[in-house]
Parts: sequence; C-alpha cells; structure tokens
Amino acid sequence: MKFNVEIDVMPLKALLDPQGKAVTSSMQNIGLGVITNVRIGKHITLEIEAANEKEAEEKVDKACKDLLHNPIMESYTFVIKQA
Repeated sequence: MKFNVEIDVMPLKALLDPQGKAVTSSMQNIGLGVITNVRIGKHITLEIEAANEKEAEEKVDKACKDLLHNPIMESYTFVIKQA
C-alpha cells in the first residue's frame, strides 16, 4: 500500500526561536501586531510503501528520529493517509 505523509518539525517550546521572534517583530511593523508568538519550523511531505498503516508509522517515526529532526532542539508530529 502507498501512503502520503505530512511531517511537521518544530523548535521545542522551551527554546528560543530567533526566526519566529524576527517575524513576530515584523508583524508589528506592518500593522499586524495582533499576530504574536510566531514559531517557525519545517513541513515535510513524502510517500511511503508499506504493508499497512502501522508499518508505515514505524518507518516514518524511524526516519524522523534518525534523520529529519534534532531531538535536542526540535519535536515532530506526522499524519499518514492512504494514497
């Protein structure tokens, strides 16, 4: 079976996010001061072949843990849908 996966990798909430802070400041400069606490991360999409959704989840989790995120600075979530 083929699955489509969407992965979000975000900085840990306990850490400063310099990009997000810069964007938050810029929002005020363009008259959008109502937008606050911007956090900037990565959005990754991929396709995976697996026998079932559980196997796909295990493979995607391994990819995230081993390659796609830095556990010291980032967290991740993902959603799997059958293609």
